[in-house]
Amino acid sequence: MAKGPLDRREFFSEGMRRFFGKAIEVVESRVAPGLYVRPPGALPEAAFLGACTRCGECTVRCPVRAIRPLGPETGLASGTPALQPDLNACVMCLDMPCATYCPTDALTVPDDGWRHVKMARVEIDTDRCIAYNGTECGICAQVCPAGNEAISLNELGQPSLGDRCTGCGTCVIACITTPKSISLTPAGILN
Repeated sequence: MAKGPLDRREFFSEGMRRFFGKAIEVVESRVAPGLYVRPPGALPEAAFLGACTRCGECTVRCPVRAIRPLGPETGLASGTPALQPDLNACVMCLDMPCATYCPTDALTVPDDGWRHVKMARVEIDTDRCIAYNGTECGICAQVCPAGNEAISLNELGQPSLGDRCTGCGTCVIACITTPKSISLTPAGILN
């Protein structure tokens, strides 16, 4: 089946992928370890740092202002967008305006939407979580925008993480324990 003409963004995006190939992965693992939670649809860290123009369009388009530019103390990452989902959670907008309006290939809306987005890994501290210590809660599962496939309650009312968790941070913000029973690790340092 013949494919229609590529738009400019697709042309350069496909060209970058073909040209750089495996080199991006190698550089990424050595130069930019991915210490930050990037907005949905972000390229791998090294490619992201090269493609992002630091224009701020994604920060302006975020309806809850969860995306902020990194400061000068972050070196090469300075000015690039990042989330601090433990302070201001991503609300998982259906249309992903942050990626939709990105003028480069740094952020793109994935073909399957939110299905495989992993901005961060969420962990539950069962020693601290009150549901694991005999008190009914479940607020984390109630507020999750990804639903039961991301976080659900087992038969004892204890939260359990599923494979659809995006790391948006909504559960972290909602957690009622102090310190929080739920924590995040940026996707770039999950290995």
